Amino acid sequence: MDEPLLQARRWREGGRRVALATVVATRRSAPRPVGSKLAVSEQGELAGSVSGGCVESDVVLAAQEVLAGSGPRLVTYGITDDMALGIGL
Repeated sequence: MDEPLLQARRWREGGRRVALATVVATRRSAPRPVGSKLAVSEQGELAGSVSGGCVESDVVLAAQEVLAGSGPRLVTYGITDDMALGIGL
């Protein structure tokens, strides 16, 4: 089992809620491969990585919204100029 899943399990066993982000598809170049994971605890602790860069902070925000009750979601990132500027690329 990879580290983000192990850490998520530890957090859950400690009574903390956890959101898990996973790269489910990529096109062209991507900083992390399909299957990469980022676990986010309700205290804001992180384990793993889905981008290793600017997208990571947006993924953490989405995970915090899920933990706040918004429900699961599929978030898509692209490389358009507007999107790149919006997330700091």
